[in-house]
Amino acid sequence: MATRKTLDAGTAADANQLLKAAHRAMWALGDYHTFATSTVWALGPVLVDACRISRGHRVLDVATGTGNVAIRAASAGASVVASDLTPENFDAGRRAAHAAGLEIEWIEGDAEALPFEDGAFDTVTSCFGAMFAPDQQQVANELLRVCRPGGTIGMINFTPEGRGGEFFRLLAAYAPPPPPGALPPLMWGTEGHVRKLLGDGVESLATTRREYCERAASPRAYLDLFKQTFGPMVAIATNLADDRERAAALEQDFLDFVTRSNRGTPEGRVEIPYEYLLVVARKRQQEGFVSGRP
Repeated sequence: MATRKTLDAGTAADANQLLKAAHRAMWALGDYHTFATSTVWALGPVLVDACRISRGHRVLDVATGTGNVAIRAASAGASVVASDLTPENFDAGRRAAHAAGLEIEWIEGDAEALPFEDGAFDTVTSCFGAMFAPDQQQVANELLRVCRPGGTIGMINFTPEGRGGEFFRLLAAYAPPPPPGALPPLMWGTEGHVRKLLGDGVESLATTRREYCERAASPRAYLDLFKQTFGPMVAIATNLADDRERAAALEQDFLDFVTRSNRGTPEGRVEIPYEYLLVVARKRQQEGFVSGRP
């Protein structure tokens, strides 16, 4: 007869699989490549430069989306694997890589259970990606595990204090609640938390707060971009399809956010600065690292 502990473990595993499936479906909605190239695409080279990726390096880009960092790393001469929980976005990435004359290996993979050998990569990166996986400590452990001793881990994460933090708190008010025990993704944007997650697995860790801008022709054009291409907002809008009052409130809250945040021109164009935390860590030379988890 199955014990209570076994049953509880099975229930937790089933719930985790359902959560993964929901995340995959959400990020497959809309048109992520159009969204990324309209907003965060300029950050790919930033992370490649910060990690000093160059010819001969073997690089893994985790939660790659359509290859923002992966394509830039390949352009620098690296051998690149692009991994993501949502392979539905790979075709757009493959087309972009092919147009640039680049070879990239695209592999479906969960940031909490990466399908790669220990120490397989010189550099492991993630730009606004791995931060959204629920089990943050497990993600940190996996980033460390697949990075070779002495290798580099580089991330770009939204800070909770910046406009990105405000935006995701806005969306959270209309989204289903997170799973029990899940930490806010924005915690990846605080230096102390990142240091705790990576723990003794790294011999050095440098963080820098920086800023990039998202632009649009008008507040309404910016709203339409998110409604049509950004998976989480598409999912929320679908869930609110039968609640016109809440759907209208979401749109108004979004436009109010744009008004508060906009430093664009008087002609009505949108220019919103988003703060992010640039993380560059060096994994310890010796094997047998101690993660932040007891």
